[in-house]
Amino acid sequence: MPFSRRVDFLIVDWNISPAQRCSHTLQMISLSLFMSKLPLVFFITACVAFTSCDDNSHHESGRSYKMGFQNSAPRFDDINLYMQSLKLWTTRADAAIIVTEVPWQVYFSGADFIDYVVDNYKDLAAFYASKDLELYVCVDPQNGLDRASDAIALVQEGRSISEPEIQEVYRRFVVVMDSVLTPAHLGLALETNLIRAIASPAIYNGVKTAASNAALDLEARNSTAILSISVQAEMAWGKLGGGTYTGVEQDFTDFPFIAELGISSYPYFGYETPEEMPANYYSRLLNGRNIPVFVSEGGWASGSVPDSQFTRNEDIQERYIEHHHHLLTDAHATAYFQLLFTDIDESALPPDVPPNIVYFTSIGLVRRDFSPKPALTAWDELFALHLQQ
Repeated sequence: MPFSRRVDFLIVDWNISPAQRCSHTLQMISLSLFMSKLPLVFFITACVAFTSCDDNSHHESGRSYKMGFQNSAPRFDDINLYMQSLKLWTTRADAAIIVTEVPWQVYFSGADFIDYVVDNYKDLAAFYASKDLELYVCVDPQNGLDRASDAIALVQEGRSISEPEIQEVYRRFVVVMDSVLTPAHLGLALETNLIRAIASPAIYNGVKTAASNAALDLEARNSTAILSISVQAEMAWGKLGGGTYTGVEQDFTDFPFIAELGISSYPYFGYETPEEMPANYYSRLLNGRNIPVFVSEGGWASGSVPDSQFTRNEDIQERYIEHHHHLLTDAHATAYFQLLFTDIDESALPPDVPPNIVYFTSIGLVRRDFSPKPALTAWDELFALHLQQ
């Protein structure tokens, strides 16, 4: 469920301060910037109560996955908040992700995609590189907050991803993002099983055709990016409608270029507590395939969620981060992204943001004033674990 908003910014250098976690002195840096998409968070304490590291055998081997965020801020209209956020989260990450819908308004205005990508992302990507953050980019050809619909800008123009001309526009944007940013990883469609379940066949087939042809475009230009799509975990497990486990086999069939699998997961829509999630929650989706898997977005809301019968609070969010480590370890995950580092100020949302964003405004690891939630400590403890390369 991504969307993207332009933010012009100046990259600056900040001093790095060390932090100590569980008898290991680690370099940790602090703070975050860009907003595009909505949802994620997971962790587990590196040392039980910071007292008995030797007893925590499930942590002895460290973590298999890199950790990171997409830049976010409590308000979309304050560049200083984006800069403050960027500074905070890059100290506790070894990867970064950019998730965006196609900027259809650029195409309809006759402007150039290259200029747009340079203006919005090139300096940001360079900053991530200066911090040795591995870059993931995901381009969403559909509607990040409404998987039943085309992107808002397409709907407003009476257009659809089902049209070959619009698919060509998407493909052009993908190639520009790849050529300008040279990401290590590139996602070509997001939450495809959810789109297939609730969108029209025309929209789903449009996404499938566009992404498959974009993969051929990238192959033709010798792109080095590892290609993926993402699937929605709760849909695969039958949690978004009271069904049963269905898996994602159709997605592997429909998108044969998949070299690694991204997973979107917002389990607070289907589980009362994080501990109810089985250890094979991610690994089962691979169905025996030996390909990398990463969490491209997700998290657990710490505030009330509309129409939910389940309790949401900051303590449960912290437990989710702690429990998430088991799921990631079982799947031998390679990366884990929390899209929102900060909570979102609902009172300051622009009028064009879909109202269902309220389902995701409290999944950040810090509150709107940047004060830390308990989940941030859990994240930091996971980040302090040895990364197995």
